Amino acid sequence: MAEHRRLPALPAVGSRGRLIVGGILALLAIMYFALILMSGGDVRQGTVVRGVTIGGLSSAEAVASLDATLGKVSGKPFKLEAAGKEFVVKPKDAGLEFDATATVQNASGRSWNPFTLAADLLGQREVEPVVVVDELALTSQLDGIALAIDRPAIEPSITIKKQEATLEEGKNGRALDVEATSALLIEDLLKAREPISAPVVKVLPLVSQESADKSMALAESAMGHPIIVKAGDSSAKLRPKAISRSLTFTAVGDQLEPRIDGQVLQRALDGKLEGAEVPGRDASFEIVDGRPVVVPSVVGKGVSDVELATAVLDVIDEDSPERSVTVSMAIREPAVTTEQARSLGITERLSTFTQKFPYAAYRVQNIGQAARNVNGTLLLPGQTFSMNDAMKERTEANGYTVGFVVGAGGVFAEDLGGGVSAATTTVWTGAFFAGMERVSTQAHSIYISRYQPGLEATVAWGLFDMKFKNDMPTGVFITTAMTNTSMTVTFWGTRIYDEIKAEFGPKQKVVPFTTIFDKSKTCLGQGGMDGFTIAVDRVFFKDGVEVKRETITTNYRPAPEVMCGKKPKPGEEFVPSPTGKPTDTKTPKPTTNTNTGNDTAPTAAATPTPTPQSTKKPKPTPPPVEDAAPAPGR
Repeated sequence: MAEHRRLPALPAVGSRGRLIVGGILALLAIMYFALILMSGGDVRQGTVVRGVTIGGLSSAEAVASLDATLGKVSGKPFKLEAAGKEFVVKPKDAGLEFDATATVQNASGRSWNPFTLAADLLGQREVEPVVVVDELALTSQLDGIALAIDRPAIEPSITIKKQEATLEEGKNGRALDVEATSALLIEDLLKAREPISAPVVKVLPLVSQESADKSMALAESAMGHPIIVKAGDSSAKLRPKAISRSLTFTAVGDQLEPRIDGQVLQRALDGKLEGAEVPGRDASFEIVDGRPVVVPSVVGKGVSDVELATAVLDVIDEDSPERSVTVSMAIREPAVTTEQARSLGITERLSTFTQKFPYAAYRVQNIGQAARNVNGTLLLPGQTFSMNDAMKERTEANGYTVGFVVGAGGVFAEDLGGGVSAATTTVWTGAFFAGMERVSTQAHSIYISRYQPGLEATVAWGLFDMKFKNDMPTGVFITTAMTNTSMTVTFWGTRIYDEIKAEFGPKQKVVPFTTIFDKSKTCLGQGGMDGFTIAVDRVFFKDGVEVKRETITTNYRPAPEVMCGKKPKPGEEFVPSPTGKPTDTKTPKPTTNTNTGNDTAPTAAATPTPTPQSTKKPKPTPPPVEDAAPAPGR
């Protein structure tokens, strides 16, 4: 029989053992419930937000605690420093806000895990605060500051005087790094306020020094020898002096491109191409008793200005005393004949507009020069008008003098042609009410109170232009008239519409201006101007019924208030710098005279010649806001 081994029996658990086990379990349960009780309210224990402890609080208590601490800090204004200037930025205006409620929601949520509960009691749990960012408001605020900071790079330039070419080297510009500055403001919103140094980046000229040197060599070569001009059986010599007067260089992209003025060369050849030149004239118009009358054309004979300029431009790089060009000699038919002019349908006034401005000698000269250049313009059907082409480059040689302009950042500066934007605004507004097709218009970067908001325009040579197209089947003739405080433009043609009106919308997206303090000796104090957006509708009526509507939307940036002197400390009174130039605070209200042909015509169609100005740079006192081209890219 097989043998079986008996296993030893387990000892029975006694009542004492059961009590011990039960006690341990009861103790663990008590400790667990204690942890739950100690975990407190809605927010987990140990929760900290940027140094503020909110663990164990109810949601309402946590929100109140954060609002009283981080919320209070977040509402304080920033002090921004850049390029030696100081700015005050209010978080609310910049679209920055600390959201205590959302932060508490992220920190809330009870855990039933005993190990998590114990960890919360023994340690800390960092919760990131919720910051709400209105990107549009933040960018708009910093764009306004950038206007005062940014300085465009100055391209190299070549000037020619008395057969001497001079190369002016380019200069670096600067620009506020808006993206990096935005990040700094967001990062420092919940920190104790200390001045923030805004990053500013260098802006290099597009034209390299190497390219400028090549253009300089070309300038010297162009004036090195005369050029023989051959036309038919005649020939004449263009001497270096005449070549130098016709030669200019313009920055186009990354090059300084040479330009030749064919009219200057024509005048130099006057009478030298024997029997070749017979003056001609295109048909035009003059205003007699308030109505346009055709001035007959005259057939001429000679060399085309354009052909002569092109031929000379092709040989100026040749370093040879035997340089010569051959141009055609033929009858020079008028571009517009008497018959063509009579068929253009220019019989009545389309619109007239008067823009007033405060008197200043430089304004009379610069606006008057622009007005004279525009006066007598004839636009054939389908032709496009260019304000830059009509006014020509703003140089002393072209009749312009130095005046105050709105420079980079909406801050005053001095430059040639200050004030010509008043002429640009006058012509564009006249074109607006005449029904011309808008091709390209650029409003000032900041609002100038003498102009109608959204219905004004400016130009910048080589950067942007004001253009409109005659899209009518008939021609358009433009006349101007000047006084010392106003410019009037009148458009003549054949009406298609009974009336053209401008309807102005309300100012929207208003951005407050900032205040900057300038301790420099060249400071020009100025009042601030809020930025805003406005829409203007051009409404066309025919037979008393609206037949077409066009909307033009304009965005104006805020113009900073500039205080000449050191920024006062809290509680101190501002003391103006004795070196600063105070601005004239009397700005006239914008006055306009727009119509669609129901008023009497200006008393004079031609613009009077203003008193000649000195070639020395004047030092006029600037108004609070001046007309001029904004900084490049603004």
